[in-house]
Amino acid sequence: MLTEGMYIADRYEIVGKVGTGGMSDVYKAKDHILGRYVAIKVLKQEFSEDRNFVVKFRTEAQSAAGLEHPNIVNIYDVGSEDGFHYIVMEYVEGITLKTYIEKKGKLSFKESVSIAIQVARGIEAAHNKDIIHRDIKPQNIIISTEGKVKVTDFGIAKAISSNTVSSDVMGSVHYTSPEHARNGQVDGRSDIYSLGIVMYEMVTGRVPFDGETTVAVAIQHLQEEMISPASYATDLPISMEKIILKCCQKSPDRRYQSIAELLNDLRKALNYPNEDFVVIAPGPESGPTKIITPEELREISDMAPDDEEYDDDEYDDDEYDDDEVFGDEEEGAEEELNPKMKRLITIGFVAISAIIVILVIYLIGYGLGLFGKHSTTDSTETETTSESQQVSESTSEEFEMVDLFGMTVDEAELELENLGLYISIEYEKDSENEVPEGQIFEQDPVAGTMVKKGDTVTVKVVEESSPEVEYITVPNVVGQSESSAKSTIEDKGLKYEVSYEYSDSVDAGDVISQSPTEGSVTEGSTIKIVVSQGKESVTIPSNLAGKSFKNVKSTLENLGLNVEAAYEHSDDVEKDYVISVSPKSGKTVEKGSTVTVTVSLGAEVHTYLCDTSFTINAENAASVTYTLTTATDGTVVTQTKNVTNGETVTVQKANLSDASGTLEYTIYDAEGTPISSGSETVNFSQEE
Repeated sequence: MLTEGMYIADRYEIVGKVGTGGMSDVYKAKDHILGRYVAIKVLKQEFSEDRNFVVKFRTEAQSAAGLEHPNIVNIYDVGSEDGFHYIVMEYVEGITLKTYIEKKGKLSFKESVSIAIQVARGIEAAHNKDIIHRDIKPQNIIISTEGKVKVTDFGIAKAISSNTVSSDVMGSVHYTSPEHARNGQVDGRSDIYSLGIVMYEMVTGRVPFDGETTVAVAIQHLQEEMISPASYATDLPISMEKIILKCCQKSPDRRYQSIAELLNDLRKALNYPNEDFVVIAPGPESGPTKIITPEELREISDMAPDDEEYDDDEYDDDEYDDDEVFGDEEEGAEEELNPKMKRLITIGFVAISAIIVILVIYLIGYGLGLFGKHSTTDSTETETTSESQQVSESTSEEFEMVDLFGMTVDEAELELENLGLYISIEYEKDSENEVPEGQIFEQDPVAGTMVKKGDTVTVKVVEESSPEVEYITVPNVVGQSESSAKSTIEDKGLKYEVSYEYSDSVDAGDVISQSPTEGSVTEGSTIKIVVSQGKESVTIPSNLAGKSFKNVKSTLENLGLNVEAAYEHSDDVEKDYVISVSPKSGKTVEKGSTVTVTVSLGAEVHTYLCDTSFTINAENAASVTYTLTTATDGTVVTQTKNVTNGETVTVQKANLSDASGTLEYTIYDAEGTPISSGSETVNFSQEE
């Protein structure tokens, strides 16, 4: 047992005990190195002495310590000291989902989906690192005072379930999957089943399977059909109903195969609650109820050693002929039977079961003498009758009521429980007898009165008086600087807790909000303040140049930045791809700033104009033939015309692809005989 003020590892100062469970006690502590509060889970003595368990416990806890997610209670440290073993975890101020459901009765559809999505995100982060929780239940889900949902105890259940421990340590059987109840292979789909049961409880305020023992509940998980949650929550949308039913299929192959699939449907349900989009694969579960074999029942019973109501001798394998009662267990055997034979087997099994039940009831009744005499001789008959009368008399036997004066409620409850009596408690102020607070000063029936088992005893207990408490008016520090707000709070005799958020409207360093905002609190209470970090900063990602504009625009907008596009030609960058960004990659800017993205139009296309001439320099010239050719367009001009010596010939051609070409010509006399020729490279001018 740790006490307030003790130190663990010369670092964690115990502030107080905040809870206890089947395997551990939980304490709130102050981490003096990092200046934060943490929760420390300390193994109880009976587990600390089991070396194999401790090794597995530490291994699983260290594995889970690698998980970091907003919806997971993070593990910070694992260690041992002075014979006890502990885990240091994130401290979350809030209540468990179990308590929240109990307070509200049942949750609304939207609230249930919101919580389920946050839980699923945490489970998904663990599954992505191959960590299966194995014990998803409302008791392991915490809702913080800020409304955030966090899952705790990741990885711990694996260490627990691999050891022989009592059923209360192994987690609540109300949420366990059929394969887990059967002690079979467990994977991520087992967590999905458990989350389905949690969702069922959120929307209905009850669990689908319940019973007096863990074995009874486990059997229901294995073979009972689940009553639809819509039967208890009549306003439940069909999408949520189908999601829960798909999660809770007894065959893992018919459930969601991953948390990602479940998350997709949960998000869709928020937008289209009344749309029937959930698909549940058909399977054998729509057929006759499955029967549990004696071996399976014995295996389940071994998981719950505290259930005294179930005696393994009642399920002796020798009492059953597996081939006759349970049939062939191999796959496909059921399909080989014709419908008439299946109907006969079912009727026969029901009849056998009814006979067994009647025999058991008769034997019990016979033992209690409820069915009169049953003997072969007069002496035996007389003896049986006498025993029956004794039993009857013992059940109605009266005895004197004990004196409870001065006892505490716990002491009285124990005393009355041993006598087979019930207790009803009333609290009052005791001004006459001056009985100490918390003790009984009056009872009904009084001591000495004759009572019998099953009676209820009403006791009056001295009400504990509350110490006088000084209340302090909550100061309003919104708008003050952080240092000023802290001083104001401390001057009032209060404590503060600071968190930081970005704000577009409040200057950095000033208080955005506080909780509580008004009213009165007791001395030493904590005021939570949220301080502005100014406008949120964003770093321009690197390597944006050369990527498609569509992808770059999406990336920047997801960071909360505005995008403005500028376009220009580039011989090096493909069309619609990014040439550059401004501000440059790596620069830090305020969220909401504008980033200019220069986008390529591709290589620029130019056209050219040919406007040239050449002079005829031949005495007997009568005609000339000339040709203009470019590398891209080929021959663009071919012409023959009559000329005279000294005449100038003009060659023109527009919209050419190249900036130059070749001009070739031949001069002929009147007889058509070539008398001169020439060739030259001509440079063109770029068209506007």
